[in-house]
Amino acid sequence: MSFPARIVAAAVWIKSNFESAIAIVLAVTLSVLGLVDPTRQELLTKVIPLTLGVIAFAVLRDRWRQEAMNAQVRQSLTDIAHTLDELNDRRDRASAIDELLTSTQRTLDSLSAVRFAKGDEVSDVLAQARTETDRWIFKGGTGAHTRVVTLPDCLHRAHRNRRELLVRLEILDPTDRDLCSRYAALYRSLAEGADDDARTWTAKGTQIEVYATIAAACWHKQRLPQLLDIQIGLTSSVSLFRWDLSTRFLIVTQRGPRFPAMIIERDRPYYDSWNIELRTSFAESRPVAIDRATSVRLDDEPTVEQVRDLFDTLGMGLPGDFDDADVTDIITKALQDHDRAVRGAGDTAA
Repeated sequence: MSFPARIVAAAVWIKSNFESAIAIVLAVTLSVLGLVDPTRQELLTKVIPLTLGVIAFAVLRDRWRQEAMNAQVRQSLTDIAHTLDELNDRRDRASAIDELLTSTQRTLDSLSAVRFAKGDEVSDVLAQARTETDRWIFKGGTGAHTRVVTLPDCLHRAHRNRRELLVRLEILDPTDRDLCSRYAALYRSLAEGADDDARTWTAKGTQIEVYATIAAACWHKQRLPQLLDIQIGLTSSVSLFRWDLSTRFLIVTQRGPRFPAMIIERDRPYYDSWNIELRTSFAESRPVAIDRATSVRLDDEPTVEQVRDLFDTLGMGLPGDFDDADVTDIITKALQDHDRAVRGAGDTAA
């Protein structure tokens, strides 16, 4: 340290310790005077109390400073403790708010009765719906997707797990040519672009699709009579929507990928309401006497004669303008079409 710096440091020390410095100066001065001039004892005797007073004042001031510092430290500790208490209170409030937000989110999720999906997500949900379900309720048009994908897949799982499968299908009445014509006209009017095969829909094509769905149901019923509990109801109403209900999901779809599907999970609002609605609607439809189908022989590859005999037995004989080629088309669509992107009378999932 340089000399000026030492001088400055000494001056700071003296300023901070003024009383102690005076006491030291007095003590040194008195000691020198006592040695130099012993005759000044009276002066020394008088100055000693002053020196002791200065020393006592310095000690007291240090004590005051210490007490003041202790009080400041105690106040600081009190302030810190108060701040910590406030922080703990804020943390508790934040935790309570977080729990409230979490609970609110769960409540909102539970109240989200409907979610929407498009494209592949719809296919994924339908696949999930088919997993481990013991029932399938369908209401729609021709039931092509149910015939080609849903029924075979659910039956495969039911057979593998040795459990019953309950199926209820509410589809168009194929004996009502005017109804099928209106259905085809509706979908032609919804065609998007020149290449949309909805433009090719006809009343007869719609009838063939529905007859194929009924034939497939009868064929499966003969193969698995103990596992498959299937009933079919015929409706006279035309709708854009299709309802598929399993033990886990209700999926409501309509024609075309532009329109999102509505998905309602079980234990959410409206699932049970729609379940009751679909059952009520099915009860009001015209039933197909599918139990009579067991009296008609259907080979693994049914013949045209067997299929004609089947529909006569069901009390819904094929129209007079259906030739053998049309009946063969029914057989092919019922049992040999394994394309999951089946195009039924112009739609992928009619």
